[in-house]
Amino acid sequence: MSILGGCLCGKVRYECKEEAGGGHCHCIDCRKSSGTGHCSHMIVPEAAFKITGDVRFFDKPADSGNMISRGFCPQCGSPIYSRNSGVPGMVFVRASSLDDPQAFRPQMVVYTDRAASWDHMDPSLPRFAAMPSGEEMPEQVRGSARKTE
Repeated sequence: MSILGGCLCGKVRYECKEEAGGGHCHCIDCRKSSGTGHCSHMIVPEAAFKITGDVRFFDKPADSGNMISRGFCPQCGSPIYSRNSGVPGMVFVRASSLDDPQAFRPQMVVYTDRAASWDHMDPSLPRFAAMPSGEEMPEQVRGSARKTE
């Protein structure tokens, strides 16, 4: 399996050899960093993520206190991926940066209590008012998190 993506100007490129789930996040920080109603993140084991090009990071703590480091292309500003200090060993690739957006298969929607009324959610996905506990997450995501412990 090989999932490819990159930024708008093409100076940053990446390859994912594996994916471990993902979802849509409606938290305030994701809304503001995306420029729209939510962010869609594909979870990838860090060892399966290879990136070329210069990426800059903006760090801001999440509600949990975990540090979120959001990586973007310094040339065109495209968001590429993020890291969460509470989930070591995983990166969160912006689905919007994928060459083939159909490679992303979301499994949940988080922070639904903060969603904009005009940003409609997929009714078939599990929804969580905030970030779910490990036990509440869909099995594929739970299993991937256990691999990093």
